[in-house]
Amino acid sequence: MGRKDASTIKLPVDQYRKQIGKQDYKKTKPILRATKLKAEAKKTAIGIKEVGLLLAAILALLLAFYAFFYLRLSTDVDPDLEPDED
Repeated sequence: MGRKDASTIKLPVDQYRKQIGKQDYKKTKPILRATKLKAEAKKTAIGIKEVGLLLAAILALLLAFYAFFYLRLSTDVDPDLEPDED
């Protein structure tokens, strides 16, 4: 008997959800479609953090490339020796 009484009482959360559902139902299809597209665009948008990380990675790669060739192509030249001397 107690269960029957408990099932008829609606929680405030359920009432709120029902009210929100009614409000969404009142919206027209173009408005709902626009809201969906806006939310989807927000999900898939690239943030500033990702762009910064990508630029930092490219910069690090270029610096490593430059350092490799700088160290590889630089030669130790002794200033006391002349190129013609043996």
